[in-house]
Amino acid sequence: MTDTTFEPVRKVVTAIPGPKSQELMARYEKAVPKGITPGYASVAEFAEGAIIRDVDGNQLIDLGSGIGVTTLGHRHPKVVEAVKAQADQFLHMAAGITPYELYITVAEKLAANAPGDFAKKAFFMNSGAEAVENAVKIARAYTGKANVAVLDHSFHGRTNLTMAMNHKSVYATKMGPLAGSVHHAPNSYPYRDGLSGEEAAARTIEFLEKRIGAVDLAAVIAEPIQGEGGFIVAADGYYNKLIEWCHANDVLFVADEVQSGIARSGKFFASEYYGIEPDLITFAKGIADGMVLSGVLGRAEVMDAPLPGRLGGTYGGNPTALAAANAVIDAIHEENLCEEALRIEKGLRAFFEEQKTKTDVIGDIRGHGAMFAIEFVEAGTAETTKKPNTAAVKTIVDHAFANGVILLTCGSYGNVIRFLPSVTLTDEQLQDALSVIAEGIAKL
Repeated sequence: MTDTTFEPVRKVVTAIPGPKSQELMARYEKAVPKGITPGYASVAEFAEGAIIRDVDGNQLIDLGSGIGVTTLGHRHPKVVEAVKAQADQFLHMAAGITPYELYITVAEKLAANAPGDFAKKAFFMNSGAEAVENAVKIARAYTGKANVAVLDHSFHGRTNLTMAMNHKSVYATKMGPLAGSVHHAPNSYPYRDGLSGEEAAARTIEFLEKRIGAVDLAAVIAEPIQGEGGFIVAADGYYNKLIEWCHANDVLFVADEVQSGIARSGKFFASEYYGIEPDLITFAKGIADGMVLSGVLGRAEVMDAPLPGRLGGTYGGNPTALAAANAVIDAIHEENLCEEALRIEKGLRAFFEEQKTKTDVIGDIRGHGAMFAIEFVEAGTAETTKKPNTAAVKTIVDHAFANGVILLTCGSYGNVIRFLPSVTLTDEQLQDALSVIAEGIAKL
């Protein structure tokens, strides 16, 4: 039920976290493993659009969207209506046993929105990591090869296979042995390597040829905009050259768009920024605006490689989640939400370009649409050593939270603040949040 008294503005009525949140977090610590300790101890009670209200009545501007999930905002009316309507029909139907029309419809719409003028197919799972694992299975089935390559600074999930695919050891410490036949190749990181796209691609290709060999390489798996690694945007031409090499050597190119896809970047898929046509695309997060859904989309002949029964899962493609996804895809087009993502980028970029003239700790400003990031470095090192500045990030993020703004961090060096707001975040809400961030920067 909608709260008719709710005002979509930032409000700080107690210290954050407040007493009720602290009481609930004490219970949380006793009931939930430490491995899922929240970054923020403010317990949510209600959310709408880009605002979360906690149990103490504080209202926080959410610039993280549940790690890039509620791209359309919390409780988007079209999504809520679609989920309620589907709940009145049936809540579960295993698509591998008894299919239903929504499964077909959403697969068709995703294929129509993906780059590439070729026949495509899609199927659904639950989490981003599941999608990545299934993409690897499909690539191996199609090529008959065992090895896969990922890029430095990548993040692909927390399952056994995807732990082996990640760049940061923290996600797999003391949880081995890890899956084999996974190789880590150098990527394109323009701010730190200074290479052109063609130069960075040549470095990656040299590694692939010498370390693995194309004869036994099934796929190269890459995030068009690297997420956990720091929202790294590859240099122009990098992915084009890499895909050119892949296709010349019977290697598939898989775009992991779990975080960057579904209008987040200002394009339906971020791959469009590079003019590339991946063989397979993984998606999750924003596809269902908070409902649990992920999947793999790709060339029809590649997707058909696994034999019947080799793909699937009991809950993959849950009807209520697919109803949400169907509403999300329609809303993206009907409400011009890719353009709204670009509007948010414009506001963020203008603010941080101005801040960069006032402080020498902002090293790099990058991203596309509502997938935007700032890399912080030690004072005086932005043009030299580019020494990571994690202390600055902590100061800004802590100040923001205490004053009702939720920020997320990322980066292999822990020195990046990432912005993943809802694309329905208003200009007023954005400017209010940025005023709080400006105060945090001023503390440095």
